[in-house]
Amino acid sequence: MTQSAPAIHTETISSPTGAVISFRMLPVEGGTFMMGGTDEDALTIEKPVHKVSLSNFWMGEFLVTQALWQAMLGDNPSYFPGLDRPVEQVSWNDITNRFLPALNEKTGKNYRLSSEAEWEYAARGGIHHSPYLYAGSTRLRDVAWYRENSHDETKQVGLKQPNALGLFDLSGNVYEWCADHKHDNYEGAPNDGSAWIEMGDEGRSRVLRGGSWSISHPRSCRVSYRSNGDPGDAGTFVGFRLVLSSLQ
Repeated sequence: MTQSAPAIHTETISSPTGAVISFRMLPVEGGTFMMGGTDEDALTIEKPVHKVSLSNFWMGEFLVTQALWQAMLGDNPSYFPGLDRPVEQVSWNDITNRFLPALNEKTGKNYRLSSEAEWEYAARGGIHHSPYLYAGSTRLRDVAWYRENSHDETKQVGLKQPNALGLFDLSGNVYEWCADHKHDNYEGAPNDGSAWIEMGDEGRSRVLRGGSWSISHPRSCRVSYRSNGDPGDAGTFVGFRLVLSSLQ
């Protein structure tokens, strides 16, 4: 039996100051894809290419903004101010220990970071299997803010062309934290779309995806490119995006 396609979900929350913030979670219909790098710039860390099958999930239409972070926690750690810009200077630990618990308590849902497989599947357009190097195009400037066009700063979310799923800024603007631990290649990686986590090794580096405003070489914004960071690190070029497995 095939899964029915999920519907768009709009979340609306009220901040302690009375401000109302809404954000949309777009449906990503489950399917099977080949994960990893096959283009001429593909690195060893992007191999071996392997088959992954995923269930339906929802992903944030935009990167988490400074407005949403501030509404939930009352502070704004970002270096580049602008409520419609992505929040940055947030560590993996900040997100998982502070922001997500606060959001989930507020909404009664289980928002989380994406697995690396979910991120790449969505960036590639999900069931559309888009053949692009970047999330929505083979011309990076159409879909991404990077060193060549960013003027060395983040930009308001959603200004560039979205990908086939309607998701913005999956390439460029800021890197996105994923749930997975860093691994040197895909040998032994899960094939069900779940996060690849080594139990008992919580201090290990976590995966970063997508490229950022600071990237000078386009290859680092490819949909298969993998980076990583210490879970306690927070940089001006790193943010995150929300994912849901269920609306319940």
